[in-house]
Amino acid sequence: MDILRIATAGSVDDGKSTLIGRLLYETRSVPQDRLDAIDAASKRRGVDFLDLSLLTDGLIAEREQGITIDVAHVYFNTPRRKYIIADTPGHFEYTRNMVTGASKASVSIILIDARNGLVEQTHRHYFIAALLRIRTVIVCVNKMDLVGYSQARFDQIARDFERLAEQIKPEGQEIHLLPASSLHGENITRPSANLRWYRGPALLDLLESAEAHPQRALPARLQVQHVIRPRTEALHDYRGYAGRVASGTFAIGDEIVVLPDERNSRIAAIERFGQRVESAEAGESVTLQLADDIDISRGYLLAKPSEAPVPHREIDARVCWLDHQPLTAGKAYVLQHGVQRVRAKVVAIYGVVNVASLNITPGPPQLNLNEIGTVSLKLGQPIYADDYEDNPANGAFVLIDEWTNNTAGVGFIEPNTQSESPPEVHMGFGV
Repeated sequence: MDILRIATAGSVDDGKSTLIGRLLYETRSVPQDRLDAIDAASKRRGVDFLDLSLLTDGLIAEREQGITIDVAHVYFNTPRRKYIIADTPGHFEYTRNMVTGASKASVSIILIDARNGLVEQTHRHYFIAALLRIRTVIVCVNKMDLVGYSQARFDQIARDFERLAEQIKPEGQEIHLLPASSLHGENITRPSANLRWYRGPALLDLLESAEAHPQRALPARLQVQHVIRPRTEALHDYRGYAGRVASGTFAIGDEIVVLPDERNSRIAAIERFGQRVESAEAGESVTLQLADDIDISRGYLLAKPSEAPVPHREIDARVCWLDHQPLTAGKAYVLQHGVQRVRAKVVAIYGVVNVASLNITPGPPQLNLNEIGTVSLKLGQPIYADDYEDNPANGAFVLIDEWTNNTAGVGFIEPNTQSESPPEVHMGFGV
């Protein structure tokens, strides 16, 4: 069954946890004993309705403050597909949680309180959705019951969001705007009589039709995680290369190139869960056997010769900084691209972006916790990566502090790498 990964984001009291709870409740994904416990907890809090936000606010601090702090993963399914929701926090100080929680999502749900309209956090949430090239963005204007289900109010918020999006919307991204009331379950899984003027689909209908695996159409990439050589007489000549297909598809008979050695071969067999299959696609963990004996190690990349990535020894990248210790020019880190690790030195910091105003501060001395900026890195060994906008599955990396072993930052490779001049920095995206 297909799996759709969703990231949610919203400012304080926008109703994000309630919306997720409503989805769980109306898709019958909550056991009765859990509902009974939530009902009892709701009464203890002095409310006369089933507080569905308690289904997702798992930390004690979250329940006490009524906010989301950590990234919670919520699971539910319908007859059509399975869903994994990364319920990400909306506060600025949890920007790093937002980025990491949304990094694998195919859909982003951004909530807006109909009373408040777009706020600073809305800009931040959409900037991150655009930065991560999330294919489908659903803007849910929530709490329409508190503005009298006003079409004029919804239309105004829709226009404001469209003005924001036109500045940074990546190519191919779809944006859907819909009015809703998660508290009353209106336009979440079914249309609402109070919103007859809205002619579009309900939230669940949009999720059911969203594309789950856009990376299947991208160039084929598989980074070897493990070389399998059984020590048995019957399989003495068996050599398999196990890994996860990051993007594209592989099939028996395909010509492939092994990087970095640039040796060519052909796929002789594909195994998944011990069974022979004819092909493998993005998201599947498989073992490939090649027609030729080639010396391949962990971290090597398998691709098709006609669409193979080029090696990079210097890269420009958008980086979200996750560490309390700031990033500074001249400092060295371990860069991990997939399972490959290389040393990397920060050559320059080109600029830091204010994700709320989209203003750029050029040439800052450092990049601080939760800030996003563009940097130049020089690598000790080449990596075979794509530009993130071309292939997100092979265009991202993490920076690791070699002394503390902390994950210090997450990066997204920008176009025009290895250029002699700094990239043009504007609105956070462009070269």
